[in-house]
Amino acid sequence: MTQPAALDVPPETQELLTKYVKETRTLLGSTLEGILLYGSAVRGEFLPGRSNLNLLLLLVSYDRETLKRYAKAQRRWSREQIVVPLMLTQADLQASATLFPLEYLEIQEQHRVLWGRDPFIGLHIDRTHVRVQVQQGLAGNLLRLRQRFVEGGGTEEATTLLLPLSLTALLPCLRGLQRLAGHPPLYYSEALLADIEKTTGLSFPGFTDVLNLKRGLISPGPVEVPRLFERYVGNLELLIQHVGTKGSASAS
Repeated sequence: MTQPAALDVPPETQELLTKYVKETRTLLGSTLEGILLYGSAVRGEFLPGRSNLNLLLLLVSYDRETLKRYAKAQRRWSREQIVVPLMLTQADLQASATLFPLEYLEIQEQHRVLWGRDPFIGLHIDRTHVRVQVQQGLAGNLLRLRQRFVEGGGTEEATTLLLPLSLTALLPCLRGLQRLAGHPPLYYSEALLADIEKTTGLSFPGFTDVLNLKRGLISPGPVEVPRLFERYVGNLELLIQHVGTKGSASAS
């Protein structure tokens, strides 16, 4: 069995992934063609106890019974911070590559094959709609942030949970801005935020603060959490306005 190698994750996470591969192969059998890992675990930003493990299952085909069978196992894996994987056939991937260029470019550039076949080898991802997806991603992020704030009752606890989630979803959009500006996408978050500030000529301290919150480097109290929320939202609104006005992060 293929072992996940050279990942910057703790030994227990390596062991977990090995166990996952073994059990998922047994569970799905010949329906399974490949298991890929992507996200923070392959970018060198994995935080034990904080980061999720993101996986893609390449399937020959799927039906209700296949999904139902996997769902039973996923309830257990979720407790190990393994989120519900992307479950795709090669045909799905090729058909939807034009619709989700940001997501697929991210995975294509930063992934590890834990077992089986790599569906991204030779896959062409049309970048025609990157600009539109970036703009939709930024605007959608702000809308979801407001919704989740209300759903969480605006509490300190809910806010400190939803801000890192918002930033996680924001980072691929920022790399999309780098692509539009003709820059190589940066996958280390500090370098990415610094480059976005440089190319836009704007300052986004709220993004940096939430990154530090996500990493457990700061623990804002009840007075500071509302201020952090306002800083972050203000930065997000500023970026949306800039992108809408300038068209890309390269203009200033």
